[in-house]
Amino acid sequence: MSTVKATYLQNASSATVNLTNDTAGNVAVGGTLAMTGGGSFLRNRIINGDMRIDQRNSGASVAPTDAYTLDRWEVREDTDGAVTCQQVADAPSGFNYSAKITITTADSSLSATQRLFIRQNIEGYNVADLAFGTASAATVTLSFWVKSSLTGTFGGALSNSSARSYPFTYSISSANTWEKKTVTVAGDTTGTWATDSGVGLRVVFGLGAGTDYSGTAGSWAAAVYVTATGAVSVIGTLNATWQVTGVQLEVGSVATPFERRQYGQELMLCQRYTQVISGAGVGGNYQRIGIGPAQNATGADFQIPLKVTMRIPPSFTATAANTFAVFDGVAITALTSISQDGATSANVAMALVTVASGLTSTRTYELCFNNTASGSLTLSAEL
Repeated sequence: MSTVKATYLQNASSATVNLTNDTAGNVAVGGTLAMTGGGSFLRNRIINGDMRIDQRNSGASVAPTDAYTLDRWEVREDTDGAVTCQQVADAPSGFNYSAKITITTADSSLSATQRLFIRQNIEGYNVADLAFGTASAATVTLSFWVKSSLTGTFGGALSNSSARSYPFTYSISSANTWEKKTVTVAGDTTGTWATDSGVGLRVVFGLGAGTDYSGTAGSWAAAVYVTATGAVSVIGTLNATWQVTGVQLEVGSVATPFERRQYGQELMLCQRYTQVISGAGVGGNYQRIGIGPAQNATGADFQIPLKVTMRIPPSFTATAANTFAVFDGVAITALTSISQDGATSANVAMALVTVASGLTSTRTYELCFNNTASGSLTLSAEL
């Protein structure tokens, strides 16, 4: 019978498991199995690194200029070109999805201030232990799988929310082939790095940038860079594609296997920043959203409970007013987010609903979808 003795500290940089062989001699006495990278729990500071969660678009192609696409992934395009971003079922072994950027209008001559990138903004609370900006700044390793119709030297950057950046490069040697890349970065010992609910660290994949946003790879700089000087400009080639998945950022100089969290865990991590309530949900076409009192015959305030505590009190965007109703059957003419008197918090959102008539002051009503699966409410507390 094999025996295993393990010593493990949750925040330790390593742990050792001592193994005793069985009668067949399969494991040598005193053998060790080392684990590095800050332990086995929540090693990955990236959320939705395997691109499983796409609450906003459910896999549909979108053409963003500066917007969140797949959960936690922001695309910014301010060039003379255009792109789409989409969650696709194309990934390397062990993964099911990737984020795919496609160039629909090329811009082969970027001005100094133009750029295209996809990035994740990591909340300061989740990287506070890295101690960036101090003499104790930790070394981190970024690993990811990438696939592109183009080959050559590509770029990206780690950065804060102001003016500290570390441009890096990686090479793609075969077109339209999944390749795994690893980048190790010594932590920044200067600069200001948020350790609260603000932007603590940005992981950026540059897909084309002018001179103002391109810097020398391999060192920290007092500038806002999104890529390395000389990197491939994906935006410069019509119909070019670039895909990424399996993104992991962890403490240490070694890339460990991708940390796989349960779907429910990953979804809740995403919901701290975005929650989508859909008319196609469990409640059917009349799914209830919130409850609250009428203030008069034409207006009511509704509390909308949140699924998890959000980063900050959220704002929301909604589909057309006629996709909602005050139960039962009172048509809505307007639905807006409100936060007066601190009504909206990180645990509950507030909506002000206007109808033509028919409400009774102080009576409690329910807010619901108006017999449609197309209605939705998107609550955002993004960085």
